Amino acid sequence: MAKKVPVKVDGRELTLSNLDKVLYPDCGYTKAEVIDYYSRIAPVLLPHLAGRPLTVKRYPNGVTGQSFFEKNAPDHTPDWVRRVNLPAPGSTKNRESIDFAVIEDLPTIVYYANLAALELHVPQWRVDDDGKALPPDMIVFDLDPGAPATIVQCAEVALMLREVLKAEGLTARPKTSGSKGMQLYADWDCREEPSAYARRLARLLEKEHPKEVVSVMAKAARPGKVFIDWSQNNPAKTTVAPYSLRARERPTVSTPLTWKEVESCERPEDLVFTAPDVLARAENRGDLFARA
Repeated sequence: MAKKVPVKVDGRELTLSNLDKVLYPDCGYTKAEVIDYYSRIAPVLLPHLAGRPLTVKRYPNGVTGQSFFEKNAPDHTPDWVRRVNLPAPGSTKNRESIDFAVIEDLPTIVYYANLAALELHVPQWRVDDDGKALPPDMIVFDLDPGAPATIVQCAEVALMLREVLKAEGLTARPKTSGSKGMQLYADWDCREEPSAYARRLARLLEKEHPKEVVSVMAKAARPGKVFIDWSQNNPAKTTVAPYSLRARERPTVSTPLTWKEVESCERPEDLVFTAPDVLARAENRGDLFARA
């Protein structure tokens, strides 16, 4: 197979490289298949990336090789990729601001897939047309199981949290993390600071279900329980996007779920979905994570 392949995507010219490189060695899943997945899932993925500053996790030598997070869009990024310059308080590289990319079209998705940017992470807020940060429009609860707890216990906690949010007038949408846990999202009306609000609800559930739930970050407190990570609502933090691949042994995906699937989860395997699974789900069911 040719090392470099020129292609045109929606009128944009790109050069794809090393398409036969295996990025998931355990199952032989190649870069070509990664690009194919992201191209085909784009119709349901794009709405969840639009307007959100992008952080990618790149795996140039596959999931068993070295990886790195990339926030700042490098100088060689094509000029047709949207970029927004935003303050970067606490930057590990002492930058005052960062030029974030924003994925809003198919060519940009293909561009990043070709860079082996397997994981796409975004914050709970968007930017406006001028690139100015807007208030958060979503709130997220990241459910992380401490072994021997699994996603089965996450599903149980998700159902508890769904009822708490419902009582608060919020409608929760579940998805897998694509790794060990789950996340619940809800549209956010800025009624208060989102991290403080999420922490309050996490502590409420911890008080009501101390054997199942923990709200503190100390790893020693987590074994056998589900940690409700409320801190993902910090505006400086990001969460893996719906439909993003994950860098696991297989090309698993952060997959939107129905509540019936959450309710019926009995084994961890019940809520593991790979890229082919998710393409079929999207074709048959549309975007289960679409906002009402």
